[in-house]
Amino acid sequence: MMIDPPIEELREKAGNEYILANVIAKRAKMLEKEMPDFIEASQEKAISLAARELYSGKIEAELPENEKKNSDESESDK
Repeated sequence: MMIDPPIEELREKAGNEYILANVIAKRAKMLEKEMPDFIEASQEKAISLAARELYSGKIEAELPENEKKNSDESESDK
């Protein structure tokens, strides 16, 4: 069975597994809240729709604020 969209490509778009899980979970919850009829009619789970949105570029993964600060600090140390 092939996973669609490919998990490795989703991980690359997000940066790491932690961010990937958070972005997709948040978007899936948002879809369930805002568009429950669409999800029911689509016969897909909200998490699958959220993964497809990330894969297609409709949504973007962002580093959490504390990760951004750590990343900025490590870059200035170079």
